[in-house]
Amino acid sequence: MGNTTSSAISKEILEDLKLSTKFTETEISQWYENFQKQCPTGRITPEEFEEIYTRFFPEADAKSYARHVFRSFDTNDDGTLDFKEYIIALHMTSTGKTTRKLEWAFSLFDVDKNGYISKTEVKEICQAIFKLIPPEEQKKLPEDENTPEKRANKLWAFFDKKDNERLAEGEFIKGVIENETAMRLIHYEPLKH
Repeated sequence: MGNTTSSAISKEILEDLKLSTKFTETEISQWYENFQKQCPTGRITPEEFEEIYTRFFPEADAKSYARHVFRSFDTNDDGTLDFKEYIIALHMTSTGKTTRKLEWAFSLFDVDKNGYISKTEVKEICQAIFKLIPPEEQKKLPEDENTPEKRANKLWAFFDKKDNERLAEGEFIKGVIENETAMRLIHYEPLKH
């Protein structure tokens, strides 16, 4: 059995990903094959990640959001994502509202990676989220969240902080778990047609 090709995924990574995501072995292997085709180097650059993301949001401008998502998953700060970081990124951005997803959301909003979220950072992510929303959907948004600024203000209000104060991870997670609206505002779910 010693002749496995480099296109097969290692058992360790497979087991690890099965534990940390809800994906099946078949799904993970399938993605790995595609990953190898698209990224022969085994690494995804921010540009390639943007392209992948743009396919998820064809009617919108996903670039700046993709950059933020990329930053939050590039855990070793080497400027690329490996297969494992990539699958965990897919998993986190596509599945339920677990604490882990909120831990990820915190790192998404923590733009400068200093362990706290400021209102300025919330505005920056809200602007990126806004660009994901197709223009005709933006028109239908409630009055108090139909601009990135309004969305940021509405979200910030849930955390009981002054504009110049900052938010720690625990406070962020608690605030979002306790408020359905906050949960909805921290990301963009495309409307199901």
